Amino acid sequence: MKNTNKKNNKTAPKNKSIVASVQNFSKKYSKKLDYSVHNISFNVYSGEILGLLGHNGAGKSTTLKCLEGMLNFSEGNINICGFDIKKDPVKAKMNMGFVTDNHAVFVNMTGMEYLNFMADIYNVEKDVRKARIEELERVFNLGSAINNLISTYSHGMRQKICMMGSLLHSPKLWILDEPMTGLDPQTMRAVENFMHLYVKNGNSIIFSSHAINTVSRICDRIVLIKKGEKQSELNVSETLKQNPDFNFEEFFFNNEGQH
Repeated sequence: MKNTNKKNNKTAPKNKSIVASVQNFSKKYSKKLDYSVHNISFNVYSGEILGLLGHNGAGKSTTLKCLEGMLNFSEGNINICGFDIKKDPVKAKMNMGFVTDNHAVFVNMTGMEYLNFMADIYNVEKDVRKARIEELERVFNLGSAINNLISTYSHGMRQKICMMGSLLHSPKLWILDEPMTGLDPQTMRAVENFMHLYVKNGNSIIFSSHAINTVSRICDRIVLIKKGEKQSELNVSETLKQNPDFNFEEFFFNNEGQH
């Protein structure tokens, strides 16, 4: 397939506002090293789930950490809800929630203490946070463990509390880096259902993974990254409308240069 790394890509949904914009973004970890990510451009639109697909080490996590403001970068522009991540980092971050691939969390807090801590950071009012925690608990189902120390949590439980903390302020953009790792099948299904409901309210999600079938099932559009560069982009529903037998695994391997 042809490279579609263009600003005005045909896969973009019509009549949708841009929630996040990544334009001509490049990242080096050292001047002496090659680019980890080079000249990547894509938009994320309201009401959609955008999948970042690529092999381990392709540059997905680096892109997301720069988009979120965890890492600095010298080339290109990244905007969240109209706020430049470099010029207005606090305003940009107030509009997003980020779940990392290593579920970083304060293990000496209880689950509830952590959620209240995150609510304080995002200025979520007490009555709003209580209702929000109850709503998220119905999705992630931590039960009585929410009052236990996070240090006692399993990998999957830590992933759940991280997701809950990232959603307390109802961000316009929810960023998920390999979020399903460690989750049981029932929770995975609940998270998938929640993701679709979340974007129906005009929010957006970036879902990063190397799990081809999961990305193609969940996402509205897919951006494929290989060795730090954008290889291609496709609209899932339009692709299946044109070819109901489209093989996403074959698409991935052909673009990866593997067979």
